[in-house]
Amino acid sequence: MSVKIKIRKGDTVRVITGSHKGAEGEVLRISKEDNKAVVEGVNLVKKHNKPNAQNPQGGITEKEAPIHISNLSLLTTEGKTTRVGYRMEEGTKVRYAKKTDEVI
Repeated sequence: MSVKIKIRKGDTVRVITGSHKGAEGEVLRISKEDNKAVVEGVNLVKKHNKPNAQNPQGGITEKEAPIHISNLSLLTTEGKTTRVGYRMEEGTKVRYAKKTDEVI
């Protein structure tokens, strides 16, 4: 069951619950099927890589793992968390921060 995702790629978000609570970063990718987002510098996991042609040494690399949308909250320009709403302005639908009433 898909839910309306109000966070988009490029938004700055804060993790509001879970083991990474309080961490902030920019959204790199959104997966609408899983309701998950990949946030820069948040939920880092270690991946063990076998040696191959591109990486003959192999080794351990760190990469961001997806985090559920419900655990994220959009940040305003002042750095406060806010919910997102939609409204019509001059004939176009725009997103706005409900806490500060500013257009995103």
